[in-house]
Amino acid sequence: MEDRIDTVHDKDTATSKKQSTIIFYEDRNFMGRHYECMSDCADMSSYMSRCHSCRVESGCFMVYDRPNYMGNQYFFRRGEYGDYMSMMGWRDWIRSCRMIPMYRGSYRMRIYERENFGGQMYEMMDDCDSIMDRYRMSDCMSCHVMDGHWLMYEHPHYRGRMMYMRPGEYRSFREMGYGGMRFMSMRRIMDSWY
Repeated sequence: MEDRIDTVHDKDTATSKKQSTIIFYEDRNFMGRHYECMSDCADMSSYMSRCHSCRVESGCFMVYDRPNYMGNQYFFRRGEYGDYMSMMGWRDWIRSCRMIPMYRGSYRMRIYERENFGGQMYEMMDDCDSIMDRYRMSDCMSCHVMDGHWLMYEHPHYRGRMMYMRPGEYRSFREMGYGGMRFMSMRRIMDSWY
């Protein structure tokens, strides 16, 4: 027997043309109790004791292995993730999620070699599969996202751990908890992914 736990939604997302929806399941292959979410959720522990699979019915989400949008992140778009823990190599389950709003417009981000917007600076308006190849830049330690939503990856060619970047200033990745990580490629989250 399947138990429905709860549905969370936000009045701002209800006005969008296409409602973003992700459903989390306690067990692999969409079994057990489930929790439907239509907006950000900072701590899923009050809804579920564990999560081993999920299905994104519409929209895009970042999921995190710790509460309050902390820890390892992974990007989910429409599709089924029957055993995401094996797929991503996680030892822990999803503890929080953030809905990524659909964005249509120009994309612009400045990346900096050092913290606090220091060192080399390059402005990006499209995807970059290797900042080393394109800019001869060996590290990116801060950035300013002016337009659009982006994913930053630890390795070239959009591989490895990732971080979701929405518009704002990010003065120090180290202070954000990413001190041992180098971001080497960046990709725009496009409206066609929804």
